[in-house]
Amino acid sequence: MYSSIKKKIKKYLEKKVGALLEPSISKVMINNFSLNQQMQIFLKLFYKEQVIDKKKKFSFDEVGFDVYSSTFEDGILQYIFSIIGMETRKCVDIGCGAINGSNVANLIINHGFKGLLIDGNSEQISITKNYYNIHPESSVDPPIAVWEMVNIENIDSILKKNGFVGRIDLLSIDLDGIDYWIWKAIKVVKPRVLLVEYQDALGPSRSWTIPYEPNFNLKDYEVNRNDYNYVGASLNAFVKLGKEKGYRLVGCNKGGWNAFFIASGIADDLLPEVSTESCFKYERNQYSMKYRFPLIADLPWDEV
Repeated sequence: MYSSIKKKIKKYLEKKVGALLEPSISKVMINNFSLNQQMQIFLKLFYKEQVIDKKKKFSFDEVGFDVYSSTFEDGILQYIFSIIGMETRKCVDIGCGAINGSNVANLIINHGFKGLLIDGNSEQISITKNYYNIHPESSVDPPIAVWEMVNIENIDSILKKNGFVGRIDLLSIDLDGIDYWIWKAIKVVKPRVLLVEYQDALGPSRSWTIPYEPNFNLKDYEVNRNDYNYVGASLNAFVKLGKEKGYRLVGCNKGGWNAFFIASGIADDLLPEVSTESCFKYERNQYSMKYRFPLIADLPWDEV
């Protein structure tokens, strides 16, 4: 699928870039197709023309790519923001981890986003700080990296203390734990786009989350030794919470465990709501529901 998108973009570049650059430069750019900063700018223009002007829609599998992310999130976010625009260029990543697999690093490095990155692992925060402090695209104004364990009592104060209030472009939550409760508790920021990890083992219909524990640690549960089984919440639980907060589900990552939500009233027709079932089409999902769910079915869950 992605190769067909690539061919369309190359044709687009031949038409658009050729008129702006010397032919030799244009040829080098097109023949050495890469997803660097400049190419992502042209990709944004391509999507705006195709989706906004020509009303063509692409699936998330078609548009996905990885620069820093690991399962297409960078490309999906590029697609979404090409359509809805980058308004505040502010992002918050709760449970940011290190750089590899980051869902916000591409936005910070290649699109000039100001970020607040929060994680309870001091080593990963140190790695993250060092990376942004020396990278030429972020060293002048690196994102704020905070080492802190979050809970429903402190999350809003952490956001306010670091200057993140009001409307932001992206909120990403990946805690492998009390993710549902953290999103429910956040009041001080209003993201236009939300990216959250869901527990696919619970399937598309259940509306379950782990009970709230402010000091939840997945390592306390034997069932999490080989995979993160007893963590997080189901997709349907997030969909219900999203509707309460004014968001719709618009798709998922490659593999089916990271969900994308957009605030209601923003490009409703261009990025329409999708069903929870549509986010359970991958082999990983079938495996999780068949083999991982029985391991956690009888553990404590809250129905929400």
